[in-house]
Amino acid sequence: MAHSLSAQKRVRQNEAARARNRWRLRTMRDAIKDFNEKILHGSADEAKTALSKASQIIDRTAAKGVIHKNQAARRKSRLSTKLKGKQATKAGKSK
Repeated sequence: MAHSLSAQKRVRQNEAARARNRWRLRTMRDAIKDFNEKILHGSADEAKTALSKASQIIDRTAAKGVIHKNQAARRKSRLSTKLKGKQATKAGKSK
């Protein structure tokens, strides 16, 4: 247990920051899950909208320092690749 006032304050600040970071991660993961659900069961337009929303949340999470910017870029790249795959299969089926 921290004894000095400044150490006690740091403990409080760390707890608050950890709670915020966990919320940001959970929000990001929920957006990604929503996108994946749209890829499987929704239309391409719904998936495109979900990708846009997920990309914004991923960028915001990286900007706050919760995840690294390269991880954010990698996640967005993988999501956009999934969307392109869905659009390609949709185009292939319509021919």
